[in-house]
Amino acid sequence: MFSLAGLTRDMLMSRYEFDYGPRSIILITNLPFPTLMFKKFSPSTDIAGQTPVKSSVQRAIRSAVLSQWKIEPETLEAIWPKKEGLVHVKCREHVSIFTVHGEPLIIQHFDGPYYPTLRLLHKYPYILPKVGVDRGAIRFLLAGAPMMCPGLTSKGGYLPPPDAALPAGASVAIYAEGKEHAIGIGLLKMGSEEMRKINRDMGVEVATYLGDDLWALKAL
Repeated sequence: MFSLAGLTRDMLMSRYEFDYGPRSIILITNLPFPTLMFKKFSPSTDIAGQTPVKSSVQRAIRSAVLSQWKIEPETLEAIWPKKEGLVHVKCREHVSIFTVHGEPLIIQHFDGPYYPTLRLLHKYPYILPKVGVDRGAIRFLLAGAPMMCPGLTSKGGYLPPPDAALPAGASVAIYAEGKEHAIGIGLLKMGSEEMRKINRDMGVEVATYLGDDLWALKAL
């Protein structure tokens, strides 16, 4: 069971408790509690405003996306043409959504990495590297819980081979055993080879997932 008993978002220490059938895992970490950006999100109450993004800032975002995603300039141009203006939707808790013609394409928390929305990832599934979790972790992922290493290293999970190892801080598409499409997007809290080696603690911090309130929004 995922438990937040007695904790607040302002605490420096965070507690995570998960029950993977025969495996019960409790993690206490000095990492901040992961921001469940869209677990409870309502445009009427959580959007502070929308502003066009300056050309210089758009160029910086485009450059960052090209370096952070596995995407060619031509593909990004098809998704977000240079002639089309980007709009910054400012949301609560320093969450940003960037839209083109009202369609959410990119999300960001504070000054962290830029993530594609899950809908965009489904259209272009190769733009983020892949990790996978076993069946036992699916219900936790669909509740926005961070993904623990055992769910990624098990027989039903997936981590890239050593020659394609991913570093800590990489943005990833999260797939699930038996599912064709990604059901989440997140950030690696440790490298994929380190996950294999220690096989405990948090592996992936979840940014957005199938069925959260961002998924329900096709336009803003």
